[in-house]
Amino acid sequence: MPSCPECESDLDIEVDEVEEGDIVACEDCGSEFEVVGVEPLELVRVEEDLEEEEEPFEEDEEE
Repeated sequence: MPSCPECESDLDIEVDEVEEGDIVACEDCGSEFEVVGVEPLELVRVEEDLEEEEEPFEEDEEE
């Protein structure tokens, strides 16, 4: 059973049932991780403060 990279607690996930792009959460510390690799299992912490990509500001042309 994999462990949480943040708090070292066991993560309640089945390694053979997750796919790249899945989000898993630690029940103990509440951290969320994205699965970036499955063999071996690689997890990257999901940052809560990520801002969505904004479209460039376009000024209205006045005539």
